[in-house]
Amino acid sequence: MPASTFERAISDARSEGFAVASFSGGEPTLYKPLPQLLRHAKAYGMQTTVTSNGMLLTQARLDDLAGVTDTLAISLDGIRESHNRMRGSDRAFDAMTECLPAVRASKIPFGFIFTLTQYNLDEAAWAADFAFQQGAALFQIHPLEQVGRASHLLVGSRPDDLESACAYLEVDRIRRQYEGKMLIQFDLIHATILRENPDRFFDERDAMTRPLAELVSPLVIEPDGRVMPFGYGFSARYALGSLTEATLPQLATAWRVTGYRELQDLCLATFQDAAKHRDLPILNWWEMLGEHAAAVH
Repeated sequence: MPASTFERAISDARSEGFAVASFSGGEPTLYKPLPQLLRHAKAYGMQTTVTSNGMLLTQARLDDLAGVTDTLAISLDGIRESHNRMRGSDRAFDAMTECLPAVRASKIPFGFIFTLTQYNLDEAAWAADFAFQQGAALFQIHPLEQVGRASHLLVGSRPDDLESACAYLEVDRIRRQYEGKMLIQFDLIHATILRENPDRFFDERDAMTRPLAELVSPLVIEPDGRVMPFGYGFSARYALGSLTEATLPQLATAWRVTGYRELQDLCLATFQDAAKHRDLPILNWWEMLGEHAAAVH
């Protein structure tokens, strides 16, 4: 999509209360107007993040990102062999690590995202130590979800309930180890915390007079221009519409009338399912939400 469409969407999103503009892919550094969009977002007072596989972070690209990128998140999927297997390239790990000295020299705040699978929890401690030794400010553990490339190339690799529960304990240990030294983020939630905070998962208040950022966040712009709630690959049934047909405020106005209530009905049904008693209470809320959305006809 042309950069002008994204620029308009960023400006409109800011007016709707969104404070962070995140760029991911694919590999966002391959999109030539990326520095232009980062500058545009910063001009509107937004925080910016870029998620990269780290293989193409040349000095020239880092120069373009410096000063307009608040956080650079680099993919790290375990030791060399595991990382290369996940990335589908026998050069992925080495290419990424060769760029890290330049990343540190750029002074761009950076961190690593570790993709948790059914098979690599034993490498999480190594990955956290690697991140810390490289000077990262953030180590994020994100469970593999069966969307995009993973839906056909990594079938059966998402962590099951037992692996997720073990990961919860391991992340707690890692968090204590690096407390005050490196931020540890874990993208799974304990069912008890979910049950005690229903207002974080569904909202029954009126939608007509509230900014869009209070109604749905994150908001995702897909490659074809569709505006989706919550995540890439979310059910098209819940889309706000397409930026090729209308501006974001126009889409939001129409969506507030019927789309918002339908989305909240989905969130409530997912919450009720997630809040049920279970022996292994560690949940991937976003995955559960996506599965419930896909099951609605």
